[in-house]
Amino acid sequence: MKGLLTFITGTVIIAFALFLAVITGDYGPWYFAWLVGTTMIVLISAAGAAMFDRQDDELNQKGISSR
Repeated sequence: MKGLLTFITGTVIIAFALFLAVITGDYGPWYFAWLVGTTMIVLISAAGAAMFDRQDDELNQKGISSR
């Protein structure tokens, strides 16, 4: 039963990927680059915000005001 569900899930994923490939046509690589680039920008900005918050907490613990 588990093998059948795995096969059905794989078939659905492949059908969806083919559907997206047909719809995007020649613009597929551009959309892929856009998605990857947007994801990277969001992750880098979140990491920068986390690092800034950590540095601000350390300065507050030492009694140094950063503002």
